Amino acid sequence: MENTILSIIEPINKAKEIFNSLDVSETTRKDYCSRIGLFLSRLEKDKLNFNSYLDFKRYLESRADFTASTKNKYLATTKVFLKELNRRGIIPMDITQNIKLFSQLKKHKREGLNEEDIRAIIEKIKELPNTPIHTRLRAIFCLLAFQGFRQIEITRLNIEDLDLVNKKAFIQGKGNDDKEAVYLAPETIKALNIYIKTNKIGSGSLFRSLGNRKSERLNSMTIKREFKKLFNEIGINKTTHGFRHFYITTLLKKLDVRDVRKFSRHRNLEMLIVYDDEIDIQNKTAEVFHCFDGLNIT
Repeated sequence: MENTILSIIEPINKAKEIFNSLDVSETTRKDYCSRIGLFLSRLEKDKLNFNSYLDFKRYLESRADFTASTKNKYLATTKVFLKELNRRGIIPMDITQNIKLFSQLKKHKREGLNEEDIRAIIEKIKELPNTPIHTRLRAIFCLLAFQGFRQIEITRLNIEDLDLVNKKAFIQGKGNDDKEAVYLAPETIKALNIYIKTNKIGSGSLFRSLGNRKSERLNSMTIKREFKKLFNEIGINKTTHGFRHFYITTLLKKLDVRDVRKFSRHRNLEMLIVYDDEIDIQNKTAEVFHCFDGLNIT
């Protein structure tokens, strides 16, 4: 088993060859290729054996610089790789069986954007002139804050996906092959109309690079970079994902959790309950502290 496997995976290009044959999205494939190197580097030291996957988990467990989420991403990538090798008959058994991922708390590690943050961002972007890049920024802001779009959903949008007359956009959601209709808020429609007119978007990608590569579709890294710059200018130390947190928590304050699931396009209620619990704890914290009034040590 050892000799066979080493001849297959010594070059990382062989691992990429394995991942390129999988029925996954291009983004997932790139993630797999970027992570598998850590496992392969361990094999240079300890040849593949029945306990290699378990040993890799124990190694990850010792990495204090990795969060549980990061460790699970490495483990999951390695599991896909080893199971595919087994399926092809390259290794004679599935050595990942009965080995669990790391336990994770189902709570948000970072604070999302709140209404005060959103108002500060709005005031900042309202001051910006109607240049191509600023109208793009406003349009993306509306999709993030008022529609709860994921960044990947924004980058996938084509001009043909918009039906502004009927106030809809057709998006390819997370993990979906088909497109679904999303109703657009009035402010979103106005921002999109201004952006399309200013940038003369006629067909193809809705959001494109405005630099030297104008024909290229905008990517998530550019969205993150532009909003990070904006956040720094107004003193907000949060991430772009905070927009989705704001959108969902704002809806939860007014709507039933099942209705919020429809508008946020979550497949199940489990993640929304995490958001709902966070709001509940925040609202009741003052009441909890009040229970200890009169007990002072200073």
